[in-house]
Amino acid sequence: MHEAWSLLTALAVATEKVELGQLVMCASFRPPAMLAKMAVTTDQISGGRLTLGLGAGWHDQEYRAFGFPLDHRVSRFEEALQIIAPLLKGETVTFEGRYHTASEAVLLPKAERQIPILIAGNRPRMLRLTARYADAWNTAWFWEPNQKLHDRLTEFDEALAGEGREGSSVRRTVGIEVREADQPSATKRLADLFASYSGMAIDDLLLVLLPMTVASLDRLRDAIRMRSTA
Repeated sequence: MHEAWSLLTALAVATEKVELGQLVMCASFRPPAMLAKMAVTTDQISGGRLTLGLGAGWHDQEYRAFGFPLDHRVSRFEEALQIIAPLLKGETVTFEGRYHTASEAVLLPKAERQIPILIAGNRPRMLRLTARYADAWNTAWFWEPNQKLHDRLTEFDEALAGEGREGSSVRRTVGIEVREADQPSATKRLADLFASYSGMAIDDLLLVLLPMTVASLDRLRDAIRMRSTA
């Protein structure tokens, strides 16, 4: 896949209304203050349409190939959040951690709005960090709601309660992988899928359409129309 920030900048210029973001940026691959700076710049180029998607990383082969450290990924991620989150709020940050540091760091020009942070994660420690720092949470990959998804939603509710946050304070997103999305049957499958999530405490379904073609987008459009007239 292409490098995400370069691609997002191009999309920010080529579009006017759609929300933009990543699912998700590996926080290990860029210094946290630079990552925050890139987010503010892209958000301003897009006119305020960015959600900053962050994760602790997982793909060992990619780490090794490009020379990034593999150890203590969640600890590194937690430290990065302690720099990124306040910088995005316009604060001046001084931080001395085991893996990251910042000394009177501030982003100029400052963000023109509060850029939402989305964190993807499912294990207890990542859920706690999401509940503490994030505006949105992603869990993936699913089709129709199943017990695994219900369990994750319950675990996230418990993490939010542990951080003293209301359940409605964090946007909940579910990653969905749609195979054979270009086939005529996909329209009905997608419409039924959307119906299966009706009434759940889910804010967004984030769809990966396979193959990624115009025909797949046409099937998605038709499914949305079918659902809206049901």
